[in-house]
Amino acid sequence: MRLRRQRRLQQFRAFRKRRELRPVADRTAHIKSGDVLVFVTQRNERIRLPYFLRYYRSMGVAHFLFVDNDSDDGSREYLAEQADCSVWTTTHSYKSSQFGVDWINWLLRKYGVGHWTLTLDPDEFFVYPFCDTRPIGALTDWLDSYEIRSFPAMLLDMYPKGPIDAQPYREGQNPFEIACWFDSGNYMISKNKSMQNLWIQGGARARMYFPDDPESAPSLNKIPLVRWERGFVYTSSTHMLLPRGLNKVYDEWGGEMVSGCLLHAKFLSPLTDKVAEELDRQQHYAESREYRAYAETMENRTDLWCKWSERYINWRQLEILGLMSKGNWA
Repeated sequence: MRLRRQRRLQQFRAFRKRRELRPVADRTAHIKSGDVLVFVTQRNERIRLPYFLRYYRSMGVAHFLFVDNDSDDGSREYLAEQADCSVWTTTHSYKSSQFGVDWINWLLRKYGVGHWTLTLDPDEFFVYPFCDTRPIGALTDWLDSYEIRSFPAMLLDMYPKGPIDAQPYREGQNPFEIACWFDSGNYMISKNKSMQNLWIQGGARARMYFPDDPESAPSLNKIPLVRWERGFVYTSSTHMLLPRGLNKVYDEWGGEMVSGCLLHAKFLSPLTDKVAEELDRQQHYAESREYRAYAETMENRTDLWCKWSERYINWRQLEILGLMSKGNWA
């Protein structure tokens, strides 16, 4: 009963917050049955957007739905020019929209029903088994054949060797030409019995920014890929959903369910300006605790790389390390 009330509340919040969104370029009439859709909230990510779009277009994504939170760097105008993008803008508070969840829940309800949907940040790059040879439609067809409605992906922080701003990131560049290292271990997993999801923390951010309080480190468990139905809602970013059965994306009996990773390209030179901006805005979770931690270490040009860092090769490497699994998808 409690979770049912929580789901209704999330739906009501999304319905109410829809008034905060103003269409800039609405091309949703071009969405076709069977299209895989990407949903994003962004602010001032112009330098990242060309590669982000190219990456997901090559994967087979058909349409992108963006909420632009009052950008002033040309992001909104750039996205509005893209033929496969629909764009809404808002000047309202990111924090009071549950960090964008209300806005995205509304767009998912209005445009995502009946589609496989990927809900992402502009610095997240989805990797799944066989992604080097099979388009995302092959994955979603397989998931449909087994009536699997949600697909998990662990967030994997990627970083350069040396200070974050030592090598400038160029617009349109593959971010993993620079941020090509990750932590292969150092992860903690627990189960949220109420919501039935796994809670994962650790990796480079816990090691570097929260060494004395690892339980305050950002959560790395995400469920970005969902076959959306009316009544579904995200409740905490893409960490968990309601109905809670969507969160049970793991096997408790010794097997492995198929899973992926989100390569997280946050730690590039644009982060320096982003940290200053977000500390000024104070719109992020826990009074921008994470950004305060970044600021404290970036003053010393901290290097995230360590002797245990692993250089990224491909998805098979991540499977060998136990960070994702192809399950029984052959």
